[in-house]
Amino acid sequence: MRGSAPEDASRTRHPALRRSATAVAAAALLVPLVAAAPSAGAGEPPSDTLQRAFGEAAARYHVPRSVLLGVSFLESRWDSHGGAPSVSGGYGPMHLTDARAAVARAPEFSADGGDARGDTRRPLRTASQVRRAVLPAELPARLRTLPTAAKLTGLSAAKLRSDPAANVSGGAALLAAAQRALGLPTSGDPAKWYAAVARYGSAGDPRGGAAFARDVFEVMRQGQRRTTDAGQRVALAAAPRLTADATQEKRLGRAATAQRASAPGAGGALECPWSVACESWPAPYEQYDNGTNYGNHDLADRPKDQRIDSIVIHDTEGSWETTLRLIKDPKYVSWHYTIRSADGLIAQHVPTKDVAWHAGNWYVNSHSIGIEHEGFLAAPDAWYTEAMYRTSARLVKYLAKEYDIPLDRQHILGHDNVPGTIPSTIPGMHTDPGPYWDWAHYFTLLGKPFTRTAGAHGGLVTIRPSYGRNRPVYTGCEKAGQPCVPHGSTAVRLHTAPSEAAPLIQDIGLHPDGSATTTGVNDTAARATTGQRFAVAGRSGDWTAIWYLGQQAWFHNPRSNPTAVNAKGLVATPKAGRAEIPVYGRAYPEKEAYPAQVPVQAVTPLPYTLLAGQEYAVGGRVRSEYFYSPTFDITKHVVVRGKDVYYEIQLGHRVGYVRAADVDVRSSGS
Repeated sequence: MRGSAPEDASRTRHPALRRSATAVAAAALLVPLVAAAPSAGAGEPPSDTLQRAFGEAAARYHVPRSVLLGVSFLESRWDSHGGAPSVSGGYGPMHLTDARAAVARAPEFSADGGDARGDTRRPLRTASQVRRAVLPAELPARLRTLPTAAKLTGLSAAKLRSDPAANVSGGAALLAAAQRALGLPTSGDPAKWYAAVARYGSAGDPRGGAAFARDVFEVMRQGQRRTTDAGQRVALAAAPRLTADATQEKRLGRAATAQRASAPGAGGALECPWSVACESWPAPYEQYDNGTNYGNHDLADRPKDQRIDSIVIHDTEGSWETTLRLIKDPKYVSWHYTIRSADGLIAQHVPTKDVAWHAGNWYVNSHSIGIEHEGFLAAPDAWYTEAMYRTSARLVKYLAKEYDIPLDRQHILGHDNVPGTIPSTIPGMHTDPGPYWDWAHYFTLLGKPFTRTAGAHGGLVTIRPSYGRNRPVYTGCEKAGQPCVPHGSTAVRLHTAPSEAAPLIQDIGLHPDGSATTTGVNDTAARATTGQRFAVAGRSGDWTAIWYLGQQAWFHNPRSNPTAVNAKGLVATPKAGRAEIPVYGRAYPEKEAYPAQVPVQAVTPLPYTLLAGQEYAVGGRVRSEYFYSPTFDITKHVVVRGKDVYYEIQLGHRVGYVRAADVDVRSSGS
């Protein structure tokens, strides 16, 4: 989540979340996003069963089939997930919600003291109480649509959760009921269902509903065709001339505007694209402890005084309601945005010009924007909705354009890609959003899919396994050492030799005691993730080696089912004549750059050494900088800029920084 590894301590704000997250009770498969699933075998339904179920439900409840298909695609991409619930307790292709049945999770937010910012200049005394995410006594309507569908259809809740065809019927019944409740007649014209679609998507919340309906109608205009996780072939014909009913669209827009104006926490200046639902839920900038401390972010003037060059993707490890409660605590940490799973509603907490305390690395905090997503790293069954992925992608595209941030994996980072600041902080760095976040699909939505950009001699590879077919074994989702539910993953495992029997690569920073790398869901020691680019260190049959943490690391990359594509770009290598060079977790200035009133920050190398002849993909060139902000009084803040220049490199699973004076940079393959 918010990432709070102090520079002189090895623990985070709540490390237990990444090491023993409480998982959702049911089990399921999260599915391929674009790849075809296996065809039906013995005992499996024919591959057109779900398509027919949409037609039958549409006819029974007098809902246009295209509307039903469009709503379902945005909710689940027509997948059933084996009957497992989503992050927000939604089941099946229609995402019918039953939070009481689904949410068997109570993640704890442990407070262990230390500095929430990754900067020791102003230690923060954190809240001591343990906060537990629990369901409220009265659930919001958006979290209990399945019981309503059961009453409307006469089908049992168990059947609606587990039977995709029944689930589709339940969704059709809810849409028909929404149309009636709005006082609208049944119509064969999809345009006349705009308001009902909005109500379905957010259960009466106009903000989320308006954005949801716009997305559904865009899906219907474009058309879709795919094979689901259960091997079902489903198609929605394109209707490029489809428009929403103008009266309904205007009425819904006015309701969303009025709701935003009256919402709790309203009044902040929103920085969101017009195509999403966004509300202001400001984080407090307050003093406490009789004025001796403050939280939970720092006022700044970015990008005027400091550039914004990256966006960090997090998951909340808690429910939407819990997350909004935590952001209001001045003794807690902060982040810029939170995105709701059910419908993609965005809450903005901190202006992008200000520095939120989210990454556990003060240098990264000072130059990044943090976005939280309602979800759980170690709960592979708790799938994210298409609405969340799409809304998040729109927000990231908007911010990337605003601040000229490249849309690549060197600048759109997971929290698990943020480096530790010094050796002692590495073991405590957070690992979200983890191996189940679908980077390939996410970047396709960003308009930057990961494709081959070079031939075999390009010198680099971009990691890109097939999400659905790539299912490495992970342990520790529910109990230490126990296997997690088999699940699609964006990560590939790295070995010391081209063999599955070879040991996994060691990370001396993550395991300073010399203990072996594990298959734990939070152990990132030997993990390369979709979209990351690495310099090729060798090839042997179906195996490819990359330079990783100063070592040669091998991963399985067969021609028949490749897990990476060839690429080209800039690489950094130790300067000629240098046997080895250090690597850093932050790009801080040289000692001479600091004015008298600012304590000098040590330029401390991480425990990794890059040897002569090794190459690392370059993410960008950055000037050294340190943001000194130890007090509530912003007149004492100083931005220190040095003459030293650094390159960000893909060091391992996390990025790192090398001094430009220590390396030669050239085009790969040359």
